[in-house]
Amino acid sequence: MKSFSFLLSALLASTIACASAAGTPPAPADQVVPSGNVLFQDDFATQMAGWDRLMTSEGTIDYDGGGYRLLINSLNTNFWSTPHKNFSDVRLEVDAGKLGGPDENRIGLICRYTGNDYYFFIISSDGFYGIGLYSGGQAVLLGQSEMQSSSNINTGLAVNHLRADCAGDLLTLYVNGFQVASAQDGVLKAGDVGLLAGTFSQPGVDIIFDNFVVLRP
Repeated sequence: MKSFSFLLSALLASTIACASAAGTPPAPADQVVPSGNVLFQDDFATQMAGWDRLMTSEGTIDYDGGGYRLLINSLNTNFWSTPHKNFSDVRLEVDAGKLGGPDENRIGLICRYTGNDYYFFIISSDGFYGIGLYSGGQAVLLGQSEMQSSSNINTGLAVNHLRADCAGDLLTLYVNGFQVASAQDGVLKAGDVGLLAGTFSQPGVDIIFDNFVVLRP
């Protein structure tokens, strides 16, 4: 089992402040879309979808070589980025691999991001997973007290295919086609989707994402 905690970085705090000042988001865009239809997708071949591009001493968030890279140099810190959408029920999928840094890390997807709060679905490069809620500046795992291990997670530099379903109050995480966790929570109803990576006690977590897709579940 892996103990779990993370902090909001100053870099992302400023990003959130800008997003919150933009006003009330429109109604969720998935309400009249049939199940299975693509709501949004990005293979990061171009830089037109509006993902964040930031570079500070804490790390880097940017397009990189046909993928999307999150490099985190601070301890116990998460970076995340969103394409500035608004959905309620979604099925998210992405390919994620480690370019460098420690295997003790966080790699994942987020849904229903409100500018402050969100649900997260994460794995680590040493084979652990978790589903949780970030709210009021605090992260809480749902359905488990600590991150648990799974043999379905490819470790080290290997790529993992992640899928996260946010459907009503049910949250489900799949890794490489296998369901590894599920939880129920009804706090957040709609919001943005996105990507997340983070550190524990060692800096230098360097993650590349590709083939991001949002489907109507």
